[in-house]
Amino acid sequence: MQKLLLLGDEAIAQAALDAGLSGIYAYPGTPSTEITEYVMNSKEAKTGKVVASWGTNEKTAMEAALGMSYAGKRAMVCMKHVGLNVAADAFVNSSITGANGGLIVVAADDPSMHSSQNEQDSRFYGKFALIPILEPGNQQEAYDMVHYGFELSEKFRIPVMLRITTRLAHSRSGVATSKEPRPQNEIRLPENLRQFILLPANARRQYKQLLGNQAAFIAESENSPFNKLIDHKDKSLGIIACGLAYNYLIENFDDFNVPHPVLRIGQYPLPEKMVRELYDSCDSLLILEDGYPVVEEMIRGFMDNGKPVKGRLDGTIPRDGELNPNIVARALGLTDTYGRDIPAIVSNRPPQLCKGCPHIYSYNALNEALASVSKGRVFSDIGCYTLGALEPFNAINSCVDMGASITMAKGAADAGLTPAIAVIGDSTFTHSGMTGLLDAVLSKSNITVIILDNATTAMTGGQDSAALGKIEDICVGIGVEKEHIRILNPLPKNHEESLRIMKEEIAYEGVSVIIPRRECIQTAARRFKEDKKKRESTKTEA
Repeated sequence: MQKLLLLGDEAIAQAALDAGLSGIYAYPGTPSTEITEYVMNSKEAKTGKVVASWGTNEKTAMEAALGMSYAGKRAMVCMKHVGLNVAADAFVNSSITGANGGLIVVAADDPSMHSSQNEQDSRFYGKFALIPILEPGNQQEAYDMVHYGFELSEKFRIPVMLRITTRLAHSRSGVATSKEPRPQNEIRLPENLRQFILLPANARRQYKQLLGNQAAFIAESENSPFNKLIDHKDKSLGIIACGLAYNYLIENFDDFNVPHPVLRIGQYPLPEKMVRELYDSCDSLLILEDGYPVVEEMIRGFMDNGKPVKGRLDGTIPRDGELNPNIVARALGLTDTYGRDIPAIVSNRPPQLCKGCPHIYSYNALNEALASVSKGRVFSDIGCYTLGALEPFNAINSCVDMGASITMAKGAADAGLTPAIAVIGDSTFTHSGMTGLLDAVLSKSNITVIILDNATTAMTGGQDSAALGKIEDICVGIGVEKEHIRILNPLPKNHEESLRIMKEEIAYEGVSVIIPRRECIQTAARRFKEDKKKRESTKTEA
């Protein structure tokens, strides 16, 4: 064994490499991004032994991972919680096709919405799909669960979900890792070559098999090393702590000694015998879970026999936001003394576009182009450019989900609200915007689509954009008229030209596309720095 200081995300990535991973697929999204980046930077990926690939969206990543599993290899797919919505079609159906090589779906949830538009809890998706779910409480468990998850997946020929949250993903701890990595699986096709054909007759048969495996999944949870019932004398209260919540619990007690019985949950389905044993032995229950009241609802459903069950549903724990030691202290009736006030010098400040960001000049031109019409006509998307909602721009009026800008603009134009403008980034356009543009072309909608092309997936750290060098060809292929695909260079000196083109295309009654194109200021700075190092290195060698 060797010990490494790793983020939770990095622990998952290292474990996958050590467990014989053959391929990892993802679309970048905080807090999951670092998992794939870690694998991409590994010697295994750089030498071609492991495939590490960004998909154009989470659905394509999920399907690619399923394809690798079909071939008998171990695969991992990573996404943030809202990305699971995009992947849901393939994800839910994969529980019926089953897996061949081990398949782990990592869903990184973001309670408190640090960088997300909602707080949804991916455990609901796992429960809905009827597959096993693993939820680590620390970085070591995250590492161990990946090894265990691949074995579990191959044992039952089923995808396994690994659910993490932001605090675990982005905090570090010492992790004991395997000294000798497991070799990769050889290519091995499914024994039943019709297993992945979800014609109704096959799907009905395999769905019955999935249902028939539920008792075995529960038995695995009952015997799982990640589910532990810790007995203590004070049975006035029993506590169920899911994943990371256990850490928030023990931080409230000297030497981490909790006086009440505690059931630690790290694997689902719920271990019913353990839950019933805790329920029967205690006067009331407190449920600590980071996210939605998933466990609380289940316990209220099958064990609501008069004993109080406290948690997010009755207000003992706030319904929204992250769990933390202070919230747990108040739920336990303890004095809330954990932590100190945040000094003013490190208080939150509003996010803003970087100095020199090309989006600044695009929004300046757009605002001026629309100065003569009433406000409320610009539908935006998810990316750095969403900051156009803030001062000093106040330039956009929506941000719902990936790709929604174009289709919402189409719907508004269909309702008679024109001009209607969509603002979308280059990477988001290839993720989920292309189909919306096709709808608009087929309907001959009167909208203007502004594709802000900064040549990268900037918001999540500068990953390669799938749209690089392809946007015009895609738009032409979809059916946008060539003369109404306009390219801008968003710089202050080009403001008048940008303004003129925007006014012309906004006035056009049909689908037009404007592409303000200039490299992200952050990736450009990094590229210049790397080029300078190379030049200096070349001079030194000479």
